[in-house]
Amino acid sequence: MQKKPVYLDYNATTPCDPRVVEAMIPYFSENFGNAASRDHSFGWEAGEAVEDAREQAAHLIGARAKDVIFTSGATEAVNLALKGIAFSERFKGNHIITSQTEHEAVLDTCKYLEHNGYRLTYLGVDTLGHIDPDELESESSSETIGIALMYANNETGLINPVKRIGEIAKKHGIPFLCDATQAAGKIQIRVADENIDILAFSSHKMYGPKGVGALYMNKEIKPAIAPQIHGGKHERGYRSGTLNVPGIAGFGMAARICTEEMHAEVERLATLRNILEGELLAIEGVKINGDRDNRLSHVTNISIEGIEGEGFVLSLAKDVAVSRGSACSGNVHTPSHVLRAMGMSAENAGSAVRISLGRFTSEEEIRFAAKTIREAIITKRKARHITPVGDQTRI
Repeated sequence: MQKKPVYLDYNATTPCDPRVVEAMIPYFSENFGNAASRDHSFGWEAGEAVEDAREQAAHLIGARAKDVIFTSGATEAVNLALKGIAFSERFKGNHIITSQTEHEAVLDTCKYLEHNGYRLTYLGVDTLGHIDPDELESESSSETIGIALMYANNETGLINPVKRIGEIAKKHGIPFLCDATQAAGKIQIRVADENIDILAFSSHKMYGPKGVGALYMNKEIKPAIAPQIHGGKHERGYRSGTLNVPGIAGFGMAARICTEEMHAEVERLATLRNILEGELLAIEGVKINGDRDNRLSHVTNISIEGIEGEGFVLSLAKDVAVSRGSACSGNVHTPSHVLRAMGMSAENAGSAVRISLGRFTSEEEIRFAAKTIREAIITKRKARHITPVGDQTRI
């Protein structure tokens, strides 16, 4: 019998893998030491766990362990990186380039900097969500002190041309900050090959615990990052505060599992997503938003003609958990800024639903979700006296 509700909001957060939980447990009450305690075995054991996790997190993105520090999450990592560059490099210039479709962690930080005298350029995107690399190059100048562009979009799954962005940044001598929160653990990332100077990612998006993230900084950029939290000089002075050892140990295990299982999981999830999309696209008035050929394998973003997204998502909640977009803007009932930047009308953007699959999603769940969504669409349309023409749904 199908267990309900079916969880299809993995882009918002992921459940901890049982192997991750098992790795964390000893550090709550058995090996409970402070990783900064250097005078006894309790601290040594905790410190060793942290360094093991650092190696695993670094290996996931092709980095050196000494270039990775732990934070409370990707949002803190983004804030540390963006503000750190802005405050320490202002004598060189005050211009930062980002895009209109970034996550709020980047956009809100950029707005804060803008209010404090920095000049921001927000690159536009086309109808599929792509930035124009030529526009990025033309906007880059001697006063540009940072480029902040994500690896993969959290709403549509679109994968940015990261290597090309890195080449442009390197050519102009501009630090490239990449928010890889949705990409890390899902697709292969190699920071050196892609000329990424700074990269933020988060544990809870990859089957680890909430409240733990990481920031990669290459050796050239480290001196240009000003710390934002002071008091104890933890994490090589970049991020003071007692480390969350159980969480970090879990993050390390999550990174290790993703490294080992990533490629097979990409293929499995792509197959499941294609089944789901095949069923949903057979419904009149349903379309996929964004680039279908260049996106993460586990994400689909659809618009449903004649449906109001918020009410529709809530009507599904007892049976299927999906979302209208970013969980970080969940309390703001406005059409997606990502879809609006892609040229969609407020009405069409307001009818959008994001569905994201994950490690524990089964084919049975996907077929149940497709059937449930189809029936909910029919019910909503009947209530609004909308009858789709030529509905050839095959559920």
